[in-house]
Amino acid sequence: MHKELTASRRGFLKTTGYLSLAFAIPLDSALSQANPNTPRLPGDLQTNRKLSAWLRVNANQTVTLLVGKVELGQGILTAVSQICADELDIDLNRVQVISGDTALVPNEGVTAGSFSMPYCATAVQHASAEVRAILLELAAEKLNQPVNSLTVQDGKVLASNGSNVAYWDLIVGESLNREATGTIKPKPASQHRYIGQSVHRVDLTPKILGEAKFLQEHRPAGMLFGHLVRPPTYAAKLLSVNAASVQKMPGVVKVVRNGSFLGVVAQREEQALAAANALNASAKWEVEKKLPTHDGIFDWLRTTKPNRVINTKVQPRVGGETPAKTIEATYYRPYHMHASIGTSAAIATMGADGVMLIQTHSQSVFETSIAIAKMLGLEPGKVRCQHMQGAGCYGHNMADDAAADAALLAMAVPGKPVRLQYTREQEHKWEPYGSAMVIQTKAGVDANGNVLDWDLQIWSTPHGTRPGGEPGNLLSARYLEKPFVQPVPTNGGPPNYAADRNGIALYDFAGHQVLTHFITDMPVRVSSTRGLGAYANVFAIESFMDELALAANIDPLTYRLRFLKDERARDVLQQAADKFGWNSWKKTINRGRGIGFARYKNIAGYCAVALEVEVNPRNGRIRVMRAVAAADSGHIVNPDGVSNQIEGGLIQSLSWSLKEEVKFDDTQILSTDWNSYPILTFSEIPPVEVVLVNRPGAPFLGTGEASQGPTSAALANAVFDATGVRFRRLPLTPERVKQGLDKKGTA
Repeated sequence: MHKELTASRRGFLKTTGYLSLAFAIPLDSALSQANPNTPRLPGDLQTNRKLSAWLRVNANQTVTLLVGKVELGQGILTAVSQICADELDIDLNRVQVISGDTALVPNEGVTAGSFSMPYCATAVQHASAEVRAILLELAAEKLNQPVNSLTVQDGKVLASNGSNVAYWDLIVGESLNREATGTIKPKPASQHRYIGQSVHRVDLTPKILGEAKFLQEHRPAGMLFGHLVRPPTYAAKLLSVNAASVQKMPGVVKVVRNGSFLGVVAQREEQALAAANALNASAKWEVEKKLPTHDGIFDWLRTTKPNRVINTKVQPRVGGETPAKTIEATYYRPYHMHASIGTSAAIATMGADGVMLIQTHSQSVFETSIAIAKMLGLEPGKVRCQHMQGAGCYGHNMADDAAADAALLAMAVPGKPVRLQYTREQEHKWEPYGSAMVIQTKAGVDANGNVLDWDLQIWSTPHGTRPGGEPGNLLSARYLEKPFVQPVPTNGGPPNYAADRNGIALYDFAGHQVLTHFITDMPVRVSSTRGLGAYANVFAIESFMDELALAANIDPLTYRLRFLKDERARDVLQQAADKFGWNSWKKTINRGRGIGFARYKNIAGYCAVALEVEVNPRNGRIRVMRAVAAADSGHIVNPDGVSNQIEGGLIQSLSWSLKEEVKFDDTQILSTDWNSYPILTFSEIPPVEVVLVNRPGAPFLGTGEASQGPTSAALANAVFDATGVRFRRLPLTPERVKQGLDKKGTA
């Protein structure tokens, strides 16, 4: 079944010179599974247990690190390189990384959920530590010296008697073709040279210099260009099209039609676009009107019968007093786009060997390759995905769809690379959005404002329709002559969750219940955006905490600390407040301050955000004056990388919270460009200060999605502080704010 993967790996070894090495590569290591009777290994070593699946010590005095996680702008390849260099005692420049090639690297699943550091980085750390121990054993034998007398300097093993040998001269036979034991402890923080340092990002220089680092810029020799014609609406069916006349247009190589899937391949990009426009002009479609409209979506969520009601948390209060009063509020999040700056693209080539090679910026190269193979009717090993960086995405955008569409077109022109990139309108209209949500909160409190009973209910459609090996999750597969049916989505369970991610507040309440109304019907296409349900749930929880604090006439920071027992959580909250100057801040007209906190998924990074805003009462425009964030990501590998993630998440959250909302009528998506779907501009970005709390020796914690939720809540809380009006529906557009100010109520 995996013969083609094996062949492609041998080809890689031959072309790069790895065949000169004296150890065997386990060709199916990326597909290995752990024996249930063996000890559990750290991180992704558990399912990719061979050391040689992760590391190669090369004759050219370098080390190749192979990882299944991919670079999305989060700096993961830099961080794992730092870890590898430290554990092996080699210079950072000797580490070469291969990531996201389904034929070469360990299968680490999807790069998502802020799991790269706890799973991939942890695996790299332990694998590298164990490989170093093996190399020292080999060196001790070769030098006839005890292991504990040896030291290492940049890959050279030194003995106390002056003899030495280099790593590159030590590997023999099957030395690394063995399972990791997990018994070798990584180095203590005191011995780190790179971990904890803000080293230069390995992927940054070519981007700054304008090199073709992004897939969107890649132009292989002999490449053809593809373009698609999408239906006018989700449920439309292609009735007829004048393909014959388009086939005769200049440069057109092939018009491809399969059911309602319609595309063209041409010699030049402008020729492909012209042909696609001609196809679109002649196409006749059957169109249905069946959407609930963007203004009606919240009523639709509340009135549609859920497919499943999930008791996310059930902790009823036992005994005690009757609440003095009950406070309730409801919060709303619209659909959000990924709105990637670079529209999704892919390059596919149907090779003479029968292997479909796809260069893609997908976050799920392994599962996507399987889904595409099923769609094309090929064996799984006949589709190979190679990850290349894309220009912007956290979540499930159209990268997987582009990979599938390029493959469908490439099947029609074997032997030729086919490049496909969507137009801005196609990306905006057809990408999977982040689900709209309604969150209802209710708390019974005593006379002192203490929460006795906390109740939170969530209404949401799915947050996960990634390919997952199923062609029905690929957009075009559902429009083929023999269409694939989209599987019914499920909601992730604990501790990751999905619609209810971060729905469980980290605060210590006597009674605490969370109920999730999970609706699998999808009026518009949805999947994973950064943070899944956490962004809306934290917005609701942290906004409501401010409302409870106000009702109790207690400072919002003090009120939170009253219920927060986790010392690390208290620390980041206090550090954000101190850096902001919470206690010394002076109220001025039209200005307000706000704070928000969460531990992402209650298992990943801690983050607190404090904002100062100014609200113009004449037009409702909000200006964020400054932002402060504090973050605890466990043991920090690259401080600058962590700060980048906190800053980037904060800015994206401000964009979501101030501007972004997918609009649609009863037929189609109306947000088709940057005018109809505006995002935050450079001039609107506030100064951002980040305080990092380092925990040397603690586990690595995911950071990439930690600041999204706290930022949205801090914004809403600051706007209330500035105006006295509570806004519970996002985004806080000038029109919505002005309307709320005019009514002097809640909005």
